[in-house]
Amino acid sequence: MVADWELSEHSREGITCAHCHGIEHTSSKDSDKAKLPQPSNCAECHEKQVNQFRRGKHALSWTVMNAMPTTHMLPMALTEGGKGCGGCHKIGEKSLEEVTKLKADGSGYGHAACDSCHTRHAFSKKEALQPQACQTCHMGFDHPQWEMYSSSKHGVRALLKQSGVLPETASGPTCQTCHMQEGNHEVRTAWGFLAVRLPLSEDEEWRNDQVTILQALGVLDMNGKPTARLEAIKAADVARLTQEAFDKEREKMLDTCSDCHSEKFAKGELAKGDDMIKRADHLLAEAIRIIAALYQEGVLEKPETYASAFPDLLTFHDAPTPIEHRLFVMHLKHRMRTFQGTFHANPDYALWYGWSQMVRDLAEIKEMAKTLRERHKLEKTVAKAKEE
Repeated sequence: MVADWELSEHSREGITCAHCHGIEHTSSKDSDKAKLPQPSNCAECHEKQVNQFRRGKHALSWTVMNAMPTTHMLPMALTEGGKGCGGCHKIGEKSLEEVTKLKADGSGYGHAACDSCHTRHAFSKKEALQPQACQTCHMGFDHPQWEMYSSSKHGVRALLKQSGVLPETASGPTCQTCHMQEGNHEVRTAWGFLAVRLPLSEDEEWRNDQVTILQALGVLDMNGKPTARLEAIKAADVARLTQEAFDKEREKMLDTCSDCHSEKFAKGELAKGDDMIKRADHLLAEAIRIIAALYQEGVLEKPETYASAFPDLLTFHDAPTPIEHRLFVMHLKHRMRTFQGTFHANPDYALWYGWSQMVRDLAEIKEMAKTLRERHKLEKTVAKAKEE
């Protein structure tokens, strides 16, 4: 810890332990008196960056995690303990009350947010500028951006620059090049994490598919009206809810792409990503409707925790039936790979890890639905025979 600090710019500038942790802690016997830094501490010197951070999605990630309806069902070690969702979502800013509770529950680290990328206690800007700084969180089941990026032409060239095979002047964009233009800490994308947005598409088929998905996300009710969950989505800023907000982020990305590519090429590539979301939405919506029909027919019994007899995508792995587990994987794993792989210029992820898997998911869901209906019919026949 001290060795890292001695390597830091803080050390060279005379920023000591007391500046961040206060002066009440004086020995190993009273370490509990050390204050836990928050972004407000960093803002004393880095006000511009903290203000940018607070306008972006990272600052809201703790709120997003806790807004999910089944987060409270996870073991504490996976959330507040940082061994699961909380390990990455800790980058989100927390209230003083939340930090106090976390500390009381035994969580003594990861409250500062900024140190998610500028690892304590070196707090290196150089480290945070490397694509590997994003790797820890942007990988794995539902957001394998690192795997997509690092094996794309963009990522390969950037890593070859790091190793010295390519000169520093060679083109090779990093995560920061595209998502933190000019060092702006207000990280956000046009489609957001879930690739849902408002207003809905003017294409009738896609619009209907989007409505079905929004109903399965619980933000629209069965009549297409907004629910209380939509307010949580708004507060967490996980989706662009106006055309202006979407266009703002799209233009930022287009400007960045145009630094290396022609504007025509960049627009065309981004449009392919939009189209893959449309195609993926059609597969997902069909799967949702198949399961919704099972609820409506009484083949599946509505869980008490469901607002309506309709699958809830945000129950994730806590979904009550195997067929909904398959839907969960289709949505959060394979749909993500389909559109994220396209936007990250990784054909293999977009096709084989994404689209192809969604097609297989849909086929399995159809077969599972058929089996469930047959079993339900048989059970009714047996029950009727017993009555007679």
